[in-house]
Amino acid sequence: MFHKEGNQSIIAAILSTAFLNILSFLVFPQNGILHIVTLVFSLIFLGIILQFFRNPRRHTIINNSQVIAPADGKVVVIENTDELEYFNGQRKQISIFMSPFNVHVNRNPVSGIVTYFKYHPGKYLVAWHPKSSTENERTTCVVKNELGIEVLFRQIAGALAKRIVWYVDKGDQVVQGQEFGFIKFGSRVDVFVPITAKINVEIGQKVRGGETVIATF
Repeated sequence: MFHKEGNQSIIAAILSTAFLNILSFLVFPQNGILHIVTLVFSLIFLGIILQFFRNPRRHTIINNSQVIAPADGKVVVIENTDELEYFNGQRKQISIFMSPFNVHVNRNPVSGIVTYFKYHPGKYLVAWHPKSSTENERTTCVVKNELGIEVLFRQIAGALAKRIVWYVDKGDQVVQGQEFGFIKFGSRVDVFVPITAKINVEIGQKVRGGETVIATF
């Protein structure tokens, strides 16, 4: 199953690989080795594109006292930090790095009402750069759950991720585990929870979007 955001890229990859192989047969009809090499490399390229846009089903157990990982990837940051865009105060930050080989679908970490949303154009620093969370292209979304607790999560573009897609806006009702966006070709997602929240993951841990519980209230 592939994500709708990959439709154009997948079609382009199929057409380009087909054209490349046909061209090799027409221009070098007697060169069997070249045909094999071209076929192998084109299939590898197509396979990479297909895995970028895979969209596996996930089973989310909805729980208002839990925060679910918004993305597949590796936990690279767990720290107390001052969140200055919305809360203007200290929060616990959990950052998940999405490599080009992870699923790129972003899912709502909590259910509730979107109380804040903003898109920020910006740079494309590497995702682990200290200033990427404040200077890169990004979105910021805040959801208030039924317990009245607000969770902020932020899509951040990186050196390879040149397009952030989102499907939510202020005032929307969202459901934990459902898609809220997509980042093409990886990057990272930051989650900010209250200081009193218990963190359920550790640095270096691999998480699954829509399934791994990363924090509890």
